[in-house]
Amino acid sequence: MADIAALIDALLVREGGYVDSPDDRGGPTRFGITQSVARAAGWAGTMRDLPRDLAAAIYGRRYWLTPGFDQIAVISAPVAAELFDTGVNMGTATAIGFLQRSLNALNRQARDWPDVPVDRAIGPDTRTALTRLLSVRGPAGEAVLLKALNALQGARYIELAEGRAANESFLYGWLAGRVAA
Repeated sequence: MADIAALIDALLVREGGYVDSPDDRGGPTRFGITQSVARAAGWAGTMRDLPRDLAAAIYGRRYWLTPGFDQIAVISAPVAAELFDTGVNMGTATAIGFLQRSLNALNRQARDWPDVPVDRAIGPDTRTALTRLLSVRGPAGEAVLLKALNALQGARYIELAEGRAANESFLYGWLAGRVAA
């Protein structure tokens, strides 16, 4: 099982403190939490003062429990950790969509398990497909799935940079810190 506290601690270090980059559409952030996400969680103070424990609680609730990554962690801690990190940066629905697309592409034309709907939500079909992948392919299958998830994530970062020149400011860090890490 993935240790969500350790994942959050590492994420908080990686995301750093207060940032207000003119290239970032998210506006001011602290520990990677945008102002809009902080406000939705009830924070009314300045972003410079957002407490670390509130940021950790937001990550745990919004980016781990709500999308169901805790349920994936029971099946595969490394996959859950990858979904968590991708979900923080790209949105949890995008991360889940990457998982579902990868599972469908790896099922050998539905011989190993049926295709799952790419509905961007964790449900029994997605959990069953992941379980079957690990049963059929073992640790090597898990490693290949993680590479597939990283490939989709990397391709999406490049699309974001191609679609908005200001995102080029972040591309190297995204690729180095999230895809290659």
